[in-house]
Amino acid sequence: MLNFQEIFVPGGFPRHTYNPRLDHQLEERLAEATQNLCKLVTVTGQTKSGKTVLARKILPPEAAIWVDGGAVAQEDDFWQILIERLGLFQSKATEQKKLSARKIIGKGTAQASFFFAKGTGEVGAELEKSRSTGTTSGQILSSRVAALKGLAAFRRPLVIDDFHYVPRTLQASIVRALKPLIFDGLAVVLIAIPHRRYDALKVEKEMTGRIFPIQIPVWSESELIFIPSTGFKLLGIEVPEDRVYRFAREAIGSPHLMQDFCRNMSRRLQSNEAMTASSVPVEKIFVDVAESIGRPIFEKLARGPRQRSDRLQRQLKNGRTVDIYQLVLHALAHLKPSLVSFEYEELRAAIREVSGSQIPQLHEVARVLKHMAQIAATDQSSTPVIDFEEDEKKLHITDPFFAFYLRWGELAQD
Repeated sequence: MLNFQEIFVPGGFPRHTYNPRLDHQLEERLAEATQNLCKLVTVTGQTKSGKTVLARKILPPEAAIWVDGGAVAQEDDFWQILIERLGLFQSKATEQKKLSARKIIGKGTAQASFFFAKGTGEVGAELEKSRSTGTTSGQILSSRVAALKGLAAFRRPLVIDDFHYVPRTLQASIVRALKPLIFDGLAVVLIAIPHRRYDALKVEKEMTGRIFPIQIPVWSESELIFIPSTGFKLLGIEVPEDRVYRFAREAIGSPHLMQDFCRNMSRRLQSNEAMTASSVPVEKIFVDVAESIGRPIFEKLARGPRQRSDRLQRQLKNGRTVDIYQLVLHALAHLKPSLVSFEYEELRAAIREVSGSQIPQLHEVARVLKHMAQIAATDQSSTPVIDFEEDEKKLHITDPFFAFYLRWGELAQD
């Protein structure tokens, strides 16, 4: 008997609810990387869309070298990780030996032991012993050279997950170093979100005509429904269609969110035997999931950058008093976004809807959005949840978890 923790695994490999999405031929295309493709494979798509799950299905860690882009702060980090994964040494020793010999002369009787021939006379024997003396010279290979030699020797596919986390100044340099191996047929796969932190132009410039792009499309509702339909059937639980379709509509195209919904519902059913799938309050599921996945980044954005003086407090229509960072987040929650882009005027209208006092000026809101985008694009958050184009005054919601929190988190409840 399987339990729901094995079946619904948000953030893990969904062994029992994996959807190959056959219509898109994603597995077949990625498998070409191992068939002497001689091209750099790029797997791109929105965050939490199943890129890593797909790659692990075709190139599991036991058959490939996996590197987490978030662990690479400088170029040497990347090469050192490869050296460790391949079990290599950077030192190379060469030993030269000189032999010298001396003779040992001994006497004994024929019956003694030196020869097998029998006799009574004395016989002599000479034994030669050698002694070696030598010198050892050492050579320390650079981490880059050692890693590249190891990749060439082992020929194991290389997968760099979250390549967009590798500093932009290093992305092209790493690809440039791997280029000769790619030309020789080594499978190299980059996994990234289509965001400005992933410098696709520089990568493509390094690999002109040698890019094999695989774009992961947003999941349709029918593809998402595969997860609860398969998983709940394995658990022997009947879930009404309207609940399943509600899950699919609220998942914002993310299989990760769908796994979260199903796991939450399963936990509620297990903890209360009198409850049925039709009686589980789905709104409470959404609130629970939103709080668990979205609160940390919301709090970081709501705090904004550090500053010495207290910020001007502003009143909302619901009576709460907030600063300008919280005001902007309340306006975003009012819009209940999915993965969309906002023109400034749309956001300004939403600020007017939630504000109980005079709304801030254009330059004030632009400054706040710029700072929020900077926080989201650094290691202060786990993923770049928003992006702001200052020249165009356009805001992009790039993370389904953050969008879902804006719909169902604390701000939405207010």
